[in-house]
Amino acid sequence: MSKKNSDVIYSSENKMAGVFRGGVMKGAGYDMERLKKRPLVAIANSHTEMTAGHNHLNRLGDKVKEGILVEGGEYAEFNVPAPCDGIAMAHDGMRYVLAQRDLIADIVETHVRSQAFDAVVFIAGCDKINPGMMMAMGRLDLPSIYLSGGPGQMNIRNTPKFASTIDHNSYHGDFEATAETFHCSTCGACEIMGTANTMQCLAEVLGICLPGSSNIPGWHTDKLRAARATGQRVVQLFHEGLTARQLLTQQSLENAARMLMAIGGSTNGTLHLPAIAHSAGCALTLEHFERASAEVPTLLAVSPNGPWGIQDVWAAGGMPAVLQVMQNDINTTTKTVDGRTLQDVIDDATVLNPKVIPARSNPHRPSGGIAVLRGNLAIDGAVVKQAGVSQNMMQCKGPAICFDSEDEALAGVQGGKVKQGDIIILRYQGPKGGPGMPEMLGVTMALKFAGLDEAALVTDGRFSGATCGPCIGHVSPEASDGGLIALVQDGDMIEIDIIQGRLHADISEEEIGRRREQWKPVEKAVGFGYMDRYRRHVRPASEGAILD
Repeated sequence: MSKKNSDVIYSSENKMAGVFRGGVMKGAGYDMERLKKRPLVAIANSHTEMTAGHNHLNRLGDKVKEGILVEGGEYAEFNVPAPCDGIAMAHDGMRYVLAQRDLIADIVETHVRSQAFDAVVFIAGCDKINPGMMMAMGRLDLPSIYLSGGPGQMNIRNTPKFASTIDHNSYHGDFEATAETFHCSTCGACEIMGTANTMQCLAEVLGICLPGSSNIPGWHTDKLRAARATGQRVVQLFHEGLTARQLLTQQSLENAARMLMAIGGSTNGTLHLPAIAHSAGCALTLEHFERASAEVPTLLAVSPNGPWGIQDVWAAGGMPAVLQVMQNDINTTTKTVDGRTLQDVIDDATVLNPKVIPARSNPHRPSGGIAVLRGNLAIDGAVVKQAGVSQNMMQCKGPAICFDSEDEALAGVQGGKVKQGDIIILRYQGPKGGPGMPEMLGVTMALKFAGLDEAALVTDGRFSGATCGPCIGHVSPEASDGGLIALVQDGDMIEIDIIQGRLHADISEEEIGRRREQWKPVEKAVGFGYMDRYRRHVRPASEGAILD
């Protein structure tokens, strides 16, 4: 690229404006003569001191800066919000977490465009920040590269009594062990196949990060080396003219949808990948995920679906090795940020531990990690992380017990109102109804601690990747849009058939009509501000909960 966006800073027909801009840059310590010859790289960093997934990203940013300088670039770092789902869990703050995904994308896009950057490095670690950055990457279509904060280590590994596994499902009834699986003993994202690690793994499939870099633990020195190499590579991307939309293509995004199934990833992937696709001018629908689930097995058994952690996947060869095993299920001609094809990356990979990364013929489960369900209760679809559902609950039927808020549902579970065999209907938790589509991890954890492993949960809200069991989310249309979930009453029989992809309420059409005539939606107070605007403009979960 001979012309730089940053040329406008010092070159303008309005000479006084150019003098002023140059003066501002000089005041920040930039050498204007050097800046004229070098690309100006934005570093969008989600460093924050508050959470383990982000509190080390300043060190990674420093190494990225080294790489940019040594390769002949200039940089300017800025920060974006870094919400933690764990901290927001089970209180009003959870409404705001998914909404910040789109806000992060807006912040990065508008800041980078307004300040005339030539390229961007995106550094992120956790659930909504990763996709928010990727959405901005697709919108901007600049030379861009993503650097993950990497996984951390859960303290269960350091507890001799339980150190043989981090599998949440092994500790039913043992509060001490369960607590240690949630204890982040190092920096980095929670060491499970939650949304954070799901999106970090999928970055390698999309080709937007240096191959093999995403699964390097945040605490490992290799992560620092990867950060420096990331800084160098972004300057090279500028000179090569390789931009984000050459990587975020329809083929690479469909690859990601298929690999979401193979890794046993979070159901939130069905929200984020369509949103990233939309930002890159592509389209992913629930039909893509349905097809992937039918054709691609759940290869990995990473907690909460099995005994391993992301650290084990890294030690076993990382995502390049996983891709090697699954290469016949994806399009390997897509480009990666290092200039090679995905096939080139695969050819250099080695599976180092077949217990963690098994053969394609010996997967953890024969079907994909996520199932899409449809029926009168979810005309536009619902999703469930079937990789974490026990075989005896793949098909179940039971009476509905309905709640319009998470607090009511928690009280019902903890107070003994919910029994084995019940189907909890938790509604008005969708993008509009929440508003913000809050995560229902508090209720799923309460079910686990109460030993209600034969009670199911159906909601128009969403779940953390840490959720396991028969928990169906993203029900569309949501209650606030008049979906049938709004009309279900206590005692109605609900059928869940994950094997056949069916979610059905046994209510006659005549009865549905009578209930609809009397129905008034529940509208939750949010006060004046961002969430009020969000509620008015957000699209359904089946479309990625993007904003109009």
